[in-house]
Amino acid sequence: MSDLTQLTLAEARDGLKNKSFSATELAEAHIEAIGAANPAINAYVLVTPEHALAQAKESDARIAKGDARALEGIPLGNKDLFCTDGIRTTACSKILGEFTPTYESTVGSNLWNAGAVMLGKLNNDEFAMGSSNETSAFGPVVSPWRRTGKTDKLVPGGSSGGSSAAVAAGLCLAATATDTGGSIRQPAALTGTVGIKPTYGRCSRWGIVAFASSLDQAGPIAKTVRDAAIMLGSMAGHDAKDSTSVDVPVPNYEAALGKGIKGLRVGVPKEYRVEGMSKEIEDLWTKGIAWLKDAGATIHEISLPHTKYALPAYYIVAPAEASSNLARYDGVRYGLRVPGRDITETYENTRAAGFGKEVRRRILIGTYVLSAGYYDAYYLKAQKVRTLIKRDFDEAWNTVDVVLTPTTPSPAFAFGEKSGDPLAMYLEDIFTVTVNMAGLPGISVPAGLSTEGTPLGLQLIGKPFDEGTLFAAGEAIENAAGRFIVPERWWTGAKNPGDN
Repeated sequence: MSDLTQLTLAEARDGLKNKSFSATELAEAHIEAIGAANPAINAYVLVTPEHALAQAKESDARIAKGDARALEGIPLGNKDLFCTDGIRTTACSKILGEFTPTYESTVGSNLWNAGAVMLGKLNNDEFAMGSSNETSAFGPVVSPWRRTGKTDKLVPGGSSGGSSAAVAAGLCLAATATDTGGSIRQPAALTGTVGIKPTYGRCSRWGIVAFASSLDQAGPIAKTVRDAAIMLGSMAGHDAKDSTSVDVPVPNYEAALGKGIKGLRVGVPKEYRVEGMSKEIEDLWTKGIAWLKDAGATIHEISLPHTKYALPAYYIVAPAEASSNLARYDGVRYGLRVPGRDITETYENTRAAGFGKEVRRRILIGTYVLSAGYYDAYYLKAQKVRTLIKRDFDEAWNTVDVVLTPTTPSPAFAFGEKSGDPLAMYLEDIFTVTVNMAGLPGISVPAGLSTEGTPLGLQLIGKPFDEGTLFAAGEAIENAAGRFIVPERWWTGAKNPGDN
């Protein structure tokens, strides 16, 4: 039997259907791969083999009866931001300690009800605050990719770095992730995987540890565009428990594939040609434009004039909402408690010990911009800018169907190269934050390799609830660029079969 961890989700689905292997064998292969790789990569903060094998056994029984569901027997990794019934959930922060929920996130419930198997909880930046997965209380995630001829450790992107690294390394067939300002698309771009942030309200936020409630959205990271389409079809759906969940039908995303994009109108925004963008990113963008044109799309230069204000506005809105959401971690109800002489000192001691440096920084920024005398000058103004950003896109949709941009301004960087400079880290989100500010769907598709031999991605932005068009356009890029598979499993010394 070939290495089951190298299959795509769609291939594994077909293999299970044809009884080429069992769900138990598929789960065992991934559990074994995690055991070999996780000490070096640190993608999982908790592995749940007994839970996975029990679910796989149930899947095998359903497959034998002919009762297989959409994701029957498919082994997935689950970001540690998603609450899991009876399984530790920490958001990769010390402040939640050994918190074990008695309920399941709606997205998680949707996946397990579709027959998926959970291998464990994936590492992420603490409370999803970061672009490199260096802020986790469980230590950083190491990218399975390396620069050509070098052994320095690269970041897998963040905050969903555990998700992107696990998928790229073959430690799950796909993974859940969340995106507040680019935390699905940016790590996908840096690891040669596909990541889609759906329209705000497409996936329920219930049971996901909150960062910034008006920006957070769940989505999948997967090996291919088809795999991402299959995943989102099971993750999405209306949820009465989430007041921001939108009651619109979830289409068959996989059906959008294979039809081509003849006549698709692709917008290229001039404002995304930012100062300091490397030539290889510029060249990749040009190549992406040519690929879509060759596939039958028409190319249109557009203007999104308020783009330059998106990043500063985002870093007012997101920390403001974070400071409010994280006020609940006080050492009283759950998680870490560091006693003091009175309740105020208990709060101070607990939060000082429980929150990491980046989380404390964002809470302070958020509290400042919401404070008396500064609310109008900062937070209110940022919300007005947000409205203008959305209007830019609304106007663009009169002439184009999707927008094409780079996903990141640079390839993956090494540990410590940028983490000491918060502004440099925040600039990693320069191409992705507009999507969250406007509540739009966005997908990152692998499109090439840097001069250092590491992955680069292109981003497609779509109209609200038009993820199907993004999958179709993403497939056109994927068909032209090919897949980008980690060339060497350096943690075992084994070569990977690949075509990059």
